[in-house]
Amino acid sequence: MSRNATSDARKKDTRDKIELGGLIVKAGLRFERRALLLGALIELQQRLKADGSERSRLTAIGAEAFGNESE
Repeated sequence: MSRNATSDARKKDTRDKIELGGLIVKAGLRFERRALLLGALIELQQRLKADGSERSRLTAIGAEAFGNESE
């Protein structure tokens, strides 16, 4: 992999992580402990595997939250 491609991949990875952090802030969880956030995300991943309707329900909630952005 060329140096330029590696740099581009690292930039994309950094941007993805920043955007994911923004979701934590948007959800109002900025000041929660990291262990709590990770635990919640791990449980979410398990629920999504077990229940297909949960994905649709949570996607609708998220879409509504993005639709209500005033930024």
